Amino acid sequence: MSNFAFGTYRVTDQNEQHIQALREAISSGIRLIDTSTNYMDGGAERAIAKALRSFDEETRQEVEIVSKFGYIQGSMLELHKEEPFEDVVEYSPSCFHSISKSFMLDQLEKSLLRLEVTKVDCYLLHNPEYFIYNALNKGKNRDETLDDMFDKIFDVFVALEEQVKNETIGSYGISSNSFSKNHNDADFLPYEDLITLADRAAELAQNDTHSFTTIELPINMLETEGLKCAAWAKENGLRVLTNRPLNAQKEDMMFRLADYNESTEYYHHLNELLDVCDNELLKSLYNLIEQLDENKHKYGWIGDYDSFLYSQILPHIKKSLEAIDEENLDTLLRYIDMFLEEYRKMVAFECSKNTRVQLKEELSECKSSLQECAIRFLMQRESIDYILVGMRKPSYVVDILSLKS
Repeated sequence: MSNFAFGTYRVTDQNEQHIQALREAISSGIRLIDTSTNYMDGGAERAIAKALRSFDEETRQEVEIVSKFGYIQGSMLELHKEEPFEDVVEYSPSCFHSISKSFMLDQLEKSLLRLEVTKVDCYLLHNPEYFIYNALNKGKNRDETLDDMFDKIFDVFVALEEQVKNETIGSYGISSNSFSKNHNDADFLPYEDLITLADRAAELAQNDTHSFTTIELPINMLETEGLKCAAWAKENGLRVLTNRPLNAQKEDMMFRLADYNESTEYYHHLNELLDVCDNELLKSLYNLIEQLDENKHKYGWIGDYDSFLYSQILPHIKKSLEAIDEENLDTLLRYIDMFLEEYRKMVAFECSKNTRVQLKEELSECKSSLQECAIRFLMQRESIDYILVGMRKPSYVVDILSLKS
Protein backbone atom coordinates (compact mmCIF):
# COMPACT_ATOMS: atom_id res chain seq x y z
CA MET A 1 0.00 0.00 0.00
CA SER A 2 1.25 3.48 -0.87
CA ASN A 3 2.29 5.95 1.79
CA PHE A 4 1.01 9.51 1.99
CA ALA A 5 3.34 12.46 1.60
CA PHE A 6 2.71 16.14 2.20
CA GLY A 7 2.67 18.18 -1.03
CA THR A 8 3.43 21.86 -0.48
CA TYR A 9 2.24 23.43 -3.73
CA ARG A 10 0.44 26.64 -2.58
CA VAL A 11 1.85 26.33 0.96
CA THR A 12 3.49 29.44 2.40
CA ASP A 13 5.24 30.47 5.59
CA GLN A 14 2.90 33.49 5.70
CA ASN A 15 -0.09 31.31 6.58
CA GLU A 16 -0.05 29.92 10.11
CA GLN A 17 -2.66 27.32 9.22
CA HIS A 18 -0.25 25.83 6.69
CA ILE A 19 2.44 25.60 9.36
CA GLN A 20 -0.01 23.90 11.72
CA ALA A 21 -0.98 21.42 9.00
CA LEU A 22 2.67 20.50 8.44
CA ARG A 23 3.16 20.01 12.18
CA GLU A 24 0.03 17.86 12.38
CA ALA A 25 1.25 15.74 9.48
CA ILE A 26 4.68 15.17 11.03
CA SER A 27 3.17 14.43 14.45
CA SER A 28 0.83 11.93 12.79
CA GLY A 29 3.67 10.02 11.17
CA ILE A 30 4.04 11.50 7.68
CA ARG A 31 7.73 11.25 6.85
CA LEU A 32 8.07 12.70 3.35
CA ILE A 33 7.45 16.32 2.34
CA ASP A 34 7.55 17.37 -1.31
CA THR A 35 8.31 20.95 -2.27
CA SER A 36 10.01 23.08 -4.92
CA THR A 37 12.08 26.23 -5.14
CA ASN A 38 9.27 28.04 -6.98
CA TYR A 39 6.35 27.08 -4.75
CA MET A 40 4.97 30.35 -3.41
CA ASP A 41 8.24 32.04 -4.39
CA GLY A 42 10.21 30.05 -1.80
CA GLY A 43 7.52 30.32 0.86
CA ALA A 44 6.85 26.57 0.84
CA GLU A 45 10.45 25.73 1.73
CA ARG A 46 10.45 28.38 4.46
CA ALA A 47 7.19 26.93 5.82
CA ILE A 48 8.77 23.48 6.09
CA ALA A 49 11.70 24.90 8.02
CA LYS A 50 9.38 26.79 10.33
CA ALA A 51 7.28 23.67 11.03
CA LEU A 52 10.32 21.46 11.68
CA ARG A 53 11.62 23.83 14.37
CA SER A 54 8.90 22.43 16.65
CA PHE A 55 10.41 18.92 16.66
CA ASP A 56 13.44 17.35 18.23
CA GLU A 57 16.49 16.42 16.18
CA GLU A 58 15.57 12.74 15.98
CA THR A 59 12.18 13.50 14.41
CA ARG A 60 13.66 16.08 12.04
CA GLN A 61 16.15 13.49 10.81
CA GLU A 62 13.31 11.05 10.09
CA VAL A 63 11.48 13.53 7.83
CA GLU A 64 12.66 13.34 4.22
CA ILE A 65 12.48 16.54 2.21
CA VAL A 66 12.21 16.29 -1.56
CA SER A 67 12.68 19.58 -3.38
CA LYS A 68 12.86 20.50 -7.05
CA PHE A 69 14.49 23.07 -9.32
CA GLY A 70 13.86 24.33 -12.84
CA TYR A 71 11.29 27.11 -12.73
CA ILE A 72 12.17 30.80 -12.84
CA GLN A 73 9.24 32.78 -11.47
CA GLY A 74 8.48 35.58 -9.03
CA SER A 75 11.55 37.08 -7.41
CA MET A 76 13.82 34.71 -9.34
CA LEU A 77 12.45 36.08 -12.60
CA GLU A 78 13.29 39.60 -11.47
CA LEU A 79 16.84 38.47 -10.67
CA HIS A 80 17.08 36.81 -14.07
CA LYS A 81 16.16 40.08 -15.78
CA GLU A 82 18.97 41.85 -13.94
CA GLU A 83 21.57 39.10 -14.30
CA PRO A 84 20.42 36.33 -16.70
CA PHE A 85 20.76 32.68 -15.76
CA GLU A 86 22.26 30.18 -18.20
CA ASP A 87 20.30 28.24 -20.87
CA VAL A 88 16.92 29.76 -20.07
CA VAL A 89 13.79 29.08 -22.11
CA GLU A 90 10.68 31.26 -21.93
CA TYR A 91 7.36 29.49 -21.46
CA SER A 92 5.29 32.60 -20.76
CA PRO A 93 6.01 36.20 -19.69
CA SER A 94 5.78 35.12 -16.04
CA CYS A 95 7.36 31.66 -16.30
CA PHE A 96 10.89 30.89 -17.49
CA HIS A 97 12.79 27.64 -17.06
CA SER A 98 16.33 26.31 -16.95
CA ILE A 99 17.89 22.85 -16.63
CA SER A 100 21.49 24.08 -16.57
CA LYS A 101 24.10 23.00 -14.05
CA SER A 102 24.76 26.58 -12.95
CA PHE A 103 21.07 27.22 -12.29
CA MET A 104 20.75 23.99 -10.32
CA LEU A 105 23.67 24.98 -8.09
CA ASP A 106 22.19 28.43 -7.53
CA GLN A 107 18.78 26.96 -6.60
CA LEU A 108 20.26 24.29 -4.35
CA GLU A 109 22.10 26.93 -2.35
CA LYS A 110 18.86 28.88 -1.91
CA SER A 111 16.92 25.72 -0.98
CA LEU A 112 19.42 24.84 1.74
CA LEU A 113 19.10 28.33 3.23
CA ARG A 114 15.30 28.41 3.13
CA LEU A 115 14.97 24.87 4.51
CA GLU A 116 17.57 25.60 7.22
CA VAL A 117 19.45 22.39 6.45
CA THR A 118 22.90 21.42 5.19
CA LYS A 119 21.55 18.63 3.00
CA VAL A 120 18.41 18.15 0.87
CA ASP A 121 17.43 14.49 1.01
CA CYS A 122 16.38 14.31 -2.63
CA TYR A 123 16.64 16.98 -5.33
CA LEU A 124 14.56 16.66 -8.50
CA LEU A 125 14.88 18.21 -11.91
CA HIS A 126 11.46 19.82 -12.32
CA ASN A 127 9.64 19.38 -15.65
CA PRO A 128 12.61 19.40 -18.07
CA GLU A 129 10.09 19.07 -20.92
CA TYR A 130 9.87 22.86 -20.98
CA PHE A 131 12.98 22.58 -23.13
CA ILE A 132 10.93 20.44 -25.55
CA TYR A 133 8.03 22.91 -25.59
CA ASN A 134 10.35 25.77 -26.42
CA ALA A 135 12.10 23.94 -29.25
CA LEU A 136 8.92 22.60 -30.84
CA ASN A 137 7.34 26.06 -30.72
CA LYS A 138 10.31 27.26 -32.73
CA GLY A 139 9.79 24.52 -35.31
CA LYS A 140 12.84 22.47 -34.38
CA ASN A 141 13.12 18.74 -35.14
CA ARG A 142 11.83 16.63 -32.23
CA ASP A 143 14.55 13.96 -32.37
CA GLU A 144 17.30 16.58 -32.41
CA THR A 145 15.52 18.42 -29.60
CA LEU A 146 15.43 15.26 -27.47
CA ASP A 147 19.13 14.65 -28.10
CA ASP A 148 19.93 18.19 -26.99
CA MET A 149 17.73 17.88 -23.92
CA PHE A 150 19.29 14.60 -22.82
CA ASP A 151 22.75 16.13 -23.23
CA LYS A 152 21.67 18.85 -20.82
CA ILE A 153 20.11 16.33 -18.44
CA PHE A 154 23.35 14.35 -18.47
CA ASP A 155 25.36 17.49 -17.60
CA VAL A 156 23.10 18.28 -14.65
CA PHE A 157 23.14 14.60 -13.56
CA VAL A 158 26.94 14.83 -13.33
CA ALA A 159 26.58 17.98 -11.22
CA LEU A 160 24.01 16.25 -9.00
CA GLU A 161 26.32 13.25 -8.54
CA GLU A 162 29.02 15.70 -7.44
CA GLN A 163 26.60 17.21 -4.92
CA VAL A 164 25.89 13.72 -3.56
CA LYS A 165 29.63 13.33 -3.05
CA ASN A 166 29.70 16.76 -1.36
CA GLU A 167 26.79 15.64 0.88
CA THR A 168 24.59 18.61 0.00
CA ILE A 169 21.98 16.21 -1.41
CA GLY A 170 21.23 12.59 -0.59
CA SER A 171 19.96 11.55 -4.03
CA TYR A 172 18.26 13.01 -7.09
CA GLY A 173 15.65 12.35 -9.75
CA ILE A 174 13.17 13.90 -12.16
CA SER A 175 9.66 15.20 -11.69
CA SER A 176 7.87 15.40 -15.03
CA ASN A 177 4.28 15.82 -16.17
CA SER A 178 5.41 14.40 -19.52
CA PHE A 179 6.19 11.00 -17.98
CA SER A 180 2.40 10.59 -17.96
CA LYS A 181 1.87 11.39 -21.62
CA ASN A 182 1.27 8.87 -24.39
CA HIS A 183 4.47 7.72 -26.11
CA ASN A 184 3.20 9.25 -29.35
CA ASP A 185 2.64 12.72 -27.89
CA ALA A 186 5.09 15.36 -29.08
CA ASP A 187 5.96 16.40 -25.52
CA PHE A 188 6.28 12.87 -24.10
CA LEU A 189 9.52 12.57 -22.12
CA PRO A 190 11.22 9.22 -22.87
CA TYR A 191 12.49 7.67 -19.66
CA GLU A 192 14.03 4.33 -20.68
CA ASP A 193 17.58 5.71 -20.99
CA LEU A 194 17.67 7.74 -17.77
CA ILE A 195 19.35 4.94 -15.79
CA THR A 196 22.10 4.76 -18.41
CA LEU A 197 22.62 8.52 -18.14
CA ALA A 198 22.81 8.24 -14.36
CA ASP A 199 25.35 5.40 -14.58
CA ARG A 200 27.54 7.47 -16.92
CA ALA A 201 27.19 10.53 -14.68
CA ALA A 202 28.21 8.55 -11.59
CA GLU A 203 31.24 7.19 -13.42
CA LEU A 204 32.31 10.67 -14.51
CA ALA A 205 31.84 11.96 -10.96
CA GLN A 206 33.85 8.96 -9.70
CA ASN A 207 31.01 7.60 -7.58
CA ASP A 208 30.71 3.83 -7.16
CA THR A 209 27.00 3.76 -8.04
CA HIS A 210 24.52 6.34 -9.30
CA SER A 211 22.19 8.17 -6.89
CA PHE A 212 19.27 8.56 -9.27
CA THR A 213 16.52 7.25 -7.01
CA THR A 214 13.20 8.98 -7.64
CA ILE A 215 10.65 9.93 -10.27
CA GLU A 216 7.54 12.03 -9.73
CA LEU A 217 4.59 12.25 -12.10
CA PRO A 218 0.82 12.79 -12.25
CA ILE A 219 -1.34 9.68 -11.94
CA ASN A 220 -5.02 9.66 -10.99
CA MET A 221 -8.32 7.96 -11.84
CA LEU A 222 -8.56 9.75 -15.19
CA GLU A 223 -4.87 9.90 -16.11
CA THR A 224 -3.47 6.37 -15.99
CA GLU A 225 -0.89 6.49 -18.78
CA GLY A 226 1.76 7.25 -16.17
CA LEU A 227 1.33 3.78 -14.67
CA LYS A 228 3.53 2.50 -17.51
CA CYS A 229 6.34 4.80 -16.39
CA ALA A 230 5.75 3.84 -12.76
CA ALA A 231 6.03 0.14 -13.64
CA TRP A 232 9.30 0.80 -15.49
CA ALA A 233 10.61 2.74 -12.50
CA LYS A 234 9.87 -0.07 -10.06
CA GLU A 235 11.52 -2.61 -12.38
CA ASN A 236 14.64 -0.46 -12.25
CA GLY A 237 14.66 0.03 -8.49
CA LEU A 238 13.39 3.61 -8.50
CA ARG A 239 10.95 5.18 -6.10
CA VAL A 240 7.67 6.55 -7.50
CA LEU A 241 5.94 9.67 -6.18
CA THR A 242 2.61 10.58 -7.74
CA ASN A 243 1.12 14.06 -7.69
CA ARG A 244 -2.24 15.58 -8.65
CA PRO A 245 -4.30 12.73 -7.16
CA LEU A 246 -7.42 14.91 -7.09
CA ASN A 247 -6.82 17.34 -9.99
CA ALA A 248 -7.40 15.24 -13.09
CA GLN A 249 -7.40 16.01 -16.79
CA LYS A 250 -9.53 14.39 -19.49
CA GLU A 251 -9.76 15.58 -23.09
CA ASP A 252 -8.26 18.99 -22.24
CA MET A 253 -10.73 19.49 -19.39
CA MET A 254 -9.78 19.63 -15.71
CA PHE A 255 -11.81 18.00 -12.95
CA ARG A 256 -11.50 18.18 -9.19
CA LEU A 257 -12.08 14.66 -7.89
CA ALA A 258 -13.69 15.75 -4.64
CA ASP A 259 -17.19 16.28 -3.29
CA TYR A 260 -18.04 19.54 -1.57
CA ASN A 261 -21.00 20.52 0.58
CA GLU A 262 -23.23 23.42 -0.30
CA SER A 263 -22.51 26.53 1.77
CA THR A 264 -25.20 27.15 4.38
CA GLU A 265 -24.07 30.77 4.85
CA TYR A 266 -23.78 31.83 1.21
CA TYR A 267 -27.12 33.51 0.63
CA HIS A 268 -26.91 35.37 3.92
CA HIS A 269 -23.56 36.91 2.96
CA LEU A 270 -24.68 37.50 -0.64
CA ASN A 271 -27.77 39.47 0.40
CA GLU A 272 -25.83 41.30 3.10
CA LEU A 273 -23.21 42.47 0.60
CA LEU A 274 -25.82 43.42 -2.01
CA ASP A 275 -27.62 45.56 0.60
CA VAL A 276 -24.40 47.37 1.48
CA CYS A 277 -23.59 47.98 -2.21
CA ASP A 278 -27.07 49.14 -3.20
CA ASN A 279 -26.10 52.72 -3.96
CA GLU A 280 -24.79 54.71 -6.90
CA LEU A 281 -21.23 54.86 -5.57
CA LEU A 282 -20.92 51.05 -5.49
CA LYS A 283 -23.07 50.24 -8.49
CA SER A 284 -20.17 48.60 -10.33
CA LEU A 285 -19.48 46.29 -7.37
CA TYR A 286 -23.19 45.52 -6.99
CA ASN A 287 -23.38 44.46 -10.65
CA LEU A 288 -20.27 42.27 -10.26
CA ILE A 289 -21.70 40.44 -7.25
CA GLU A 290 -24.96 39.81 -9.08
CA GLN A 291 -23.08 38.43 -12.10
CA LEU A 292 -20.97 36.18 -9.90
CA ASP A 293 -24.08 34.76 -8.26
CA GLU A 294 -25.73 34.09 -11.63
CA ASN A 295 -22.63 32.30 -12.94
CA LYS A 296 -21.52 30.26 -9.93
CA HIS A 297 -22.51 27.01 -11.68
CA LYS A 298 -20.66 27.76 -14.93
CA TYR A 299 -17.03 27.15 -13.95
CA GLY A 300 -15.41 24.08 -15.46
CA TRP A 301 -13.58 23.26 -12.24
CA ILE A 302 -12.53 25.09 -9.10
CA GLY A 303 -9.14 25.97 -10.59
CA ASP A 304 -10.91 28.02 -13.27
CA TYR A 305 -12.53 30.09 -10.55
CA ASP A 306 -9.27 30.56 -8.66
CA SER A 307 -7.60 31.87 -11.81
CA PHE A 308 -10.57 34.12 -12.60
CA LEU A 309 -10.57 35.44 -9.04
CA TYR A 310 -7.01 36.75 -9.26
CA SER A 311 -7.06 37.86 -12.89
CA GLN A 312 -10.50 39.49 -13.07
CA ILE A 313 -12.56 39.60 -9.88
CA LEU A 314 -10.06 41.10 -7.44
CA PRO A 315 -8.81 43.78 -9.88
CA HIS A 316 -12.46 44.74 -10.58
CA ILE A 317 -13.21 44.93 -6.85
CA LYS A 318 -10.11 47.03 -6.24
CA LYS A 319 -11.16 49.51 -8.93
CA SER A 320 -14.72 49.64 -7.58
CA LEU A 321 -13.45 50.65 -4.13
CA GLU A 322 -11.16 53.47 -5.22
CA ALA A 323 -13.64 56.18 -4.20
CA ILE A 324 -14.44 54.69 -0.78
CA ASP A 325 -13.04 56.50 2.27
CA GLU A 326 -10.80 54.57 4.64
CA GLU A 327 -13.33 54.44 7.48
CA ASN A 328 -15.97 52.68 5.38
CA LEU A 329 -13.44 50.66 3.39
CA ASP A 330 -12.50 48.35 6.26
CA THR A 331 -16.12 47.46 6.93
CA LEU A 332 -16.83 46.88 3.25
CA LEU A 333 -13.77 44.65 2.84
CA ARG A 334 -15.01 42.43 5.68
CA TYR A 335 -18.32 41.94 3.88
CA ILE A 336 -16.48 41.15 0.65
CA ASP A 337 -14.13 38.67 2.34
CA MET A 338 -17.01 36.79 3.95
CA PHE A 339 -18.91 36.68 0.65
CA LEU A 340 -15.91 35.45 -1.37
CA GLU A 341 -15.16 32.74 1.19
CA GLU A 342 -18.69 31.35 0.91
CA TYR A 343 -18.83 31.95 -2.85
CA ARG A 344 -15.83 29.68 -3.39
CA LYS A 345 -17.59 26.95 -1.39
CA MET A 346 -20.62 27.31 -3.65
CA VAL A 347 -18.49 27.15 -6.79
CA ALA A 348 -16.76 24.02 -5.48
CA PHE A 349 -20.16 22.49 -4.68
CA GLU A 350 -21.50 23.24 -8.17
CA CYS A 351 -18.31 21.90 -9.78
CA SER A 352 -18.49 18.66 -7.83
CA LYS A 353 -22.09 18.15 -8.97
CA ASN A 354 -21.06 18.73 -12.58
CA THR A 355 -18.12 16.33 -12.19
CA ARG A 356 -20.45 13.58 -11.02
CA VAL A 357 -22.58 14.12 -14.13
CA GLN A 358 -19.78 14.46 -16.68
CA LEU A 359 -17.81 11.50 -15.32
CA LYS A 360 -20.82 9.28 -14.68
CA GLU A 361 -19.28 6.31 -16.47
CA GLU A 362 -15.83 6.62 -14.88
CA LEU A 363 -17.36 7.01 -11.42
CA SER A 364 -19.95 4.25 -11.73
CA GLU A 365 -18.12 2.12 -9.14
CA CYS A 366 -17.52 5.01 -6.73
CA LYS A 367 -19.81 4.40 -3.77
CA SER A 368 -18.17 6.88 -1.38
CA SER A 369 -16.88 10.44 -1.72
CA LEU A 370 -15.00 11.36 -4.89
CA GLN A 371 -11.85 12.11 -2.94
CA GLU A 372 -11.92 8.76 -1.15
CA CYS A 373 -12.42 6.88 -4.41
CA ALA A 374 -9.58 8.83 -6.05
CA ILE A 375 -7.14 8.25 -3.19
CA ARG A 376 -8.02 4.57 -2.78
CA PHE A 377 -7.50 4.03 -6.51
CA LEU A 378 -3.88 5.14 -6.06
CA MET A 379 -3.38 3.31 -2.77
CA GLN A 380 -4.08 0.04 -4.58
CA ARG A 381 -1.33 0.57 -7.21
CA GLU A 382 1.73 -1.48 -6.24
CA SER A 383 3.99 0.66 -8.45
CA ILE A 384 3.30 3.84 -6.43
CA ASP A 385 5.36 4.46 -3.29
CA TYR A 386 4.02 7.86 -2.21
CA ILE A 387 0.85 9.80 -2.94
CA LEU A 388 1.46 13.54 -2.64
CA VAL A 389 -1.54 15.31 -1.16
CA GLY A 390 -1.91 19.03 -0.53
CA MET A 391 -3.04 19.22 3.09
CA ARG A 392 -3.12 22.92 3.90
CA LYS A 393 -5.36 22.52 6.96
CA PRO A 394 -4.85 20.23 9.98
CA SER A 395 -8.32 18.79 9.34
CA TYR A 396 -7.23 17.74 5.83
CA VAL A 397 -4.36 15.78 7.36
CA VAL A 398 -6.76 13.94 9.65
CA ASP A 399 -9.14 13.19 6.77
CA ILE A 400 -6.43 11.81 4.52
CA LEU A 401 -4.76 9.69 7.17
CA SER A 402 -8.11 8.19 8.16
CA LEU A 403 -8.12 6.42 4.77
CA LYS A 404 -5.25 4.20 5.89
CA SER A 405 -7.30 2.63 8.64
